[in-house]
Amino acid sequence: MGVFEVAETFVSINGEGKKAGQLAVFVRFRGCGLNCSYCDTKWANEQDTPFVTQTAEEIYSYIQSTGVQNVTLTGGEPLLQKDIKELISMLTGDGFHYCEIETNGAVPLAELACMELAPSFTMDYKLPSSGMEKYMVKENFQCLTQKDTVKFVSGSMDDLRRAKEIIEEYRLIGRTGIYLSPVFGKIDPADMVDFLKENKLNGVNLQLQLHKIIWDPNAKGV
Repeated sequence: MGVFEVAETFVSINGEGKKAGQLAVFVRFRGCGLNCSYCDTKWANEQDTPFVTQTAEEIYSYIQSTGVQNVTLTGGEPLLQKDIKELISMLTGDGFHYCEIETNGAVPLAELACMELAPSFTMDYKLPSSGMEKYMVKENFQCLTQKDTVKFVSGSMDDLRRAKEIIEEYRLIGRTGIYLSPVFGKIDPADMVDFLKENKLNGVNLQLQLHKIIWDPNAKGV
């Protein structure tokens, strides 16, 4: 029986990704293998982060109790949890829940992508300003399909240019969802729109983090 380190659980709207604006139940796990310059959940990544230990059955029971169909497993990095496949199997196999995994791009996805009922991945690709690009597992691009998303969090024009290179090199347009999202307070979204126009990036979405617009950008549990 799997045991998980859970930093927080809550119901809110999904702030980003394909289900943005829809209700979702979030399970945030403790710990991450990266240290991005702009990380907005550093508090969940520390060794002394408070957490509760729960089994897959306990997490599943909580999710069921909310009555919310969209489930987002996040962190930290949820795929570092040793028995995460057990929980994913419970969620995707019940025919009721839509299971989304928010993952940082540094963990191989092939095993989970090959599951009979695979979850939906919202995978970051860390751009230069994050300081973490060297850890990206580029083989993951081969695992992504129409139900998945690549998210490029951008803090500068150099980041945007690098995102364009990756999009073109791996021929992502039309194969999976592609979202550009600004590092909050670091780049003007209007400049990102201009970049999309200048480069004729059809099929690429600009997305603002709704939860940071609706609530305090540093608020937890939203």
